[in-house]
Amino acid sequence: MRELGAQLRRWHAANTTYAVATVVGVTGSAPRPAGATMVVDEFGNVRGSLSGGCVEGAVYELCQEVLASGVPVRRSFGFSDSDAFAVGLTCGGELEVFVHRVTAAEYPVIEAALGPGPVALVRDLDSGALAALASGGVVGAALDAAVVSRAAVMLDTGATGLRVVGCADRERTVFVESFAAPPRMIICGATDFTTALCRVGRLLGYRVTVCEARPAFADHARMPEADEVVRQWPDQYLRATEVDSRTVVCVLTHDPKFDIPVLAEALRLPVAYVGAMGSRRSDRERRRRLRAAGLTDRELLLLHSPIGLELGGQTPEETAVSIAAEIVATRRGGSARPLFATDRPIHPVLPVTEPSA
Repeated sequence: MRELGAQLRRWHAANTTYAVATVVGVTGSAPRPAGATMVVDEFGNVRGSLSGGCVEGAVYELCQEVLASGVPVRRSFGFSDSDAFAVGLTCGGELEVFVHRVTAAEYPVIEAALGPGPVALVRDLDSGALAALASGGVVGAALDAAVVSRAAVMLDTGATGLRVVGCADRERTVFVESFAAPPRMIICGATDFTTALCRVGRLLGYRVTVCEARPAFADHARMPEADEVVRQWPDQYLRATEVDSRTVVCVLTHDPKFDIPVLAEALRLPVAYVGAMGSRRSDRERRRRLRAAGLTDRELLLLHSPIGLELGGQTPEETAVSIAAEIVATRRGGSARPLFATDRPIHPVLPVTEPSA
């Protein structure tokens, strides 16, 4: 939707009513992903695209109906065996489209979604209620606490998609469209553990960067699931790169000449998690060196070292799972205890924290 921002703001300034058609589900091959948007104003002007031409005519008619009735519509478009050029997708996939009307009352919600910072736009697909979750809280329709919690987690990971949420009164089907980059996982050091952690980091929705100063080891072919591999001293890279309150830093170099400078840098940054690999003996020596480098006891309390939860793992893959489990527990406030040993809700309603812009 943000690519249509200039046009939508002009319509707002002119007090124009318009319909928004959004792809909320994709099955198989389709030209555009979930979140693709087309808008039609009350005078019939069209902006945006859903499928590159396959279903636009039918969706235009739906928009006209919704503009007249005010009743939101949810409809699927798929491949037609009898006529490949009938209304449907010639590529063989299926799109689920949601159309709702936007009047002056909803302008603040759309304006929030068009802003420069991280925002989750939430559509209730049953009622058509529209709200935006931004740094200042919820703008627009009141949302159940469970929906707010789920949307906040999706915004945190930059995820977009349909969710069925159990609320106080009933289950609600919502489409959450996140306008935020995924969080970052920065792994310092290229080892077998790094290769495994790249896979798990990608699974959790992180954009994974491996930083390795030794040219022979900084080979992307060794870590194909990393989004990028940087050949640089880790502390220098960390000083120059962008991080935010969702960033996690995992130091797996296990070598003081790399560990101490990068940890001294990381522990003073506003990141979500800093962990370092090593034995308990290495950890004691590492903390002594960090104190000598000027770090305070309060800063050292932020260091997860030795890294990971005690799962008893032996392999790089099992170690990666233990590291990921500690990251999840730290970021989500989990106890890291077995569920059967607790009486907390399995999926608690989380406090809302927004990612940095």
